[in-house]
Amino acid sequence: MGLFTKDIQTLDDLFVHTLQDIYYAEQQITKALPKMISKATDPALKSGFEQHLKETEGQIERLEKVFEMHGAKAKAVNCPAIDGIIKEANEIAGDVADKEVLDAALLASAQAVEHYEITRYGTLVAWAKQLGREDCASVLQQNLDEEYATDKKLTAMAESKVNRHAAA
Repeated sequence: MGLFTKDIQTLDDLFVHTLQDIYYAEQQITKALPKMISKATDPALKSGFEQHLKETEGQIERLEKVFEMHGAKAKAVNCPAIDGIIKEANEIAGDVADKEVLDAALLASAQAVEHYEITRYGTLVAWAKQLGREDCASVLQQNLDEEYATDKKLTAMAESKVNRHAAA
């Protein structure tokens, strides 16, 4: 099913499609994070990635709950956006020899992922409310809140330490 094809006729169709998109994205993130953990040299960054991996696993469980609550099958559809963000992260990390610059690159890549997730979850929460699905909205809001918190932590880490060390 492609975006804006005959398969998407209603806001409900679009809601389910976007759920499938973020479901795929979260699964890809769980595959990418272990690689980022292994490459990170800053202990706080490595720990942050480990924590986010656990959070992401919980977010996948919440998404499965939303699918069930909404009466839809939990299914993923390809998400070229997250594939591109992860591909770019892998390419950049593969080119950086300086470990402190590598950490800055990994952190920036993680924030690109967070920003994508924030846009998806924000949209899903708004659509769930519009569809009268406050129950789904409240579960999705938990994921959105975690994404905002992770982004805030990454920003603080970048500004307080990682970017400074990379510039030195």
